[in-house]
Amino acid sequence: MLRDDIIIKKAIIHILDTFVGVPVLSDRELACGPDLYEFFKGHLEKITGSDDIKHCRFTEEADIPMMLEGFTYDSFIPLSQRLAGDLYSVMAANVDIPPADLAVLLFRYEEQDYLGLLKMNYKSSYTHCTVSDLGENSNDIIMQKALLPSESQRISEAAVIRLEDMDILLLEKKYDVNGAKTNYLSQLFLKCHAPLSQKSRMNIVAKAVEQVNNKYYDKEDIDRKMEVKKIIYDELEEQGALDVDVIKEKVFKDNEEMKKDFEEKIEKYNLSETKIEPQNKATTRKFEKQCLKTDTGIEITIPMDQYGNNDNVEFFTNPDGTISVMIKNIGKLTSN
Repeated sequence: MLRDDIIIKKAIIHILDTFVGVPVLSDRELACGPDLYEFFKGHLEKITGSDDIKHCRFTEEADIPMMLEGFTYDSFIPLSQRLAGDLYSVMAANVDIPPADLAVLLFRYEEQDYLGLLKMNYKSSYTHCTVSDLGENSNDIIMQKALLPSESQRISEAAVIRLEDMDILLLEKKYDVNGAKTNYLSQLFLKCHAPLSQKSRMNIVAKAVEQVNNKYYDKEDIDRKMEVKKIIYDELEEQGALDVDVIKEKVFKDNEEMKKDFEEKIEKYNLSETKIEPQNKATTRKFEKQCLKTDTGIEITIPMDQYGNNDNVEFFTNPDGTISVMIKNIGKLTSN
């Protein structure tokens, strides 16, 4: 979602500070001015554009779809209060879940209505305070432990529900619930099915490729590592996505044993015949270059679009087994 196309219709904030002991629910909507609108729209743009986002559907046990039946603008405040109260109950029962303010937003995007739930976990920082006593001011610095994330910071827990069909875009983190790391937003609060995000799928495939390579090749085989990264880089550049079957065929070529090992690893996550389509450049940035370090302490960073171009960089294996790297056609050197 692009912030310029988001139209916020209603907004309310509820305080879910479990250290207080009760949720502090607002009875009035926020009086949003231009700055606050931009604050929320900026976060919605970041949330929906993240490759950590999960596309989910409510389960049969979920209460929220029934709560949203017959939703009208007049029912926005009581609906938000009930959602905040339900979330607070989950948080209060599990002390490791961080306290937060819950911003509930009703907004429109591309002629569709959405309900946004932004759990803004508190940040700690210092600020000043002034105490007046007997006509004298005393300035001090205090720790403020309930600051909200700024617009430039990333919210790690949020849900955006499309009201027409109840599709959910979910951003969540695991916290301890009964001694086990749990996706409490999807499992305990929203009660929705949460498949793997695009970023998680990308990481699983890359890890599976690495593990299979390490089994059949020397871990220090730089040429092989560079070759594999180049294949993934080229696929992302040319297709804008990773087709898992295509990667399997290109990386492991005619080695059926390696292909089988790779398939066994990704089948555990139901990623066979999957196409991974990352949206955020940060997700694929690690495939854009290879950082090398010699045993003499020299570090070299090779952009993957230059690997294989012998006009600019070339690797040699010397008769004594040492490796030489020749960097050619340098017009200018700069230092950082």
